[in-house]
Amino acid sequence: MNLLPTFETYCKKTSPQNALVLTFQHVRIWYSYRTPVAFSVEGGPIVVRENDWKQTTGRHLSAIDGGDKATRIPGEQFERRLAEIIVGTA
Repeated sequence: MNLLPTFETYCKKTSPQNALVLTFQHVRIWYSYRTPVAFSVEGGPIVVRENDWKQTTGRHLSAIDGGDKATRIPGEQFERRLAEIIVGTA
């Protein structure tokens, strides 16, 4: 098992460094630029944040969830859930 995180890009419509997914042992976190915008735990469903930004981040979110805006969650809820996972209180 690899203990170090891996990086890959997920959106071909932007510079690769602006659309990265970071994979740890139990969690994947998708970034738009330097902001986490989605995550999944151990292959579970992808949790995607609502678009609080502009068009480019919207393209990133659509690349992650196929444009399913109905399942995106508010930013405060997203940040709280991601923080719980990262610090292990979930």
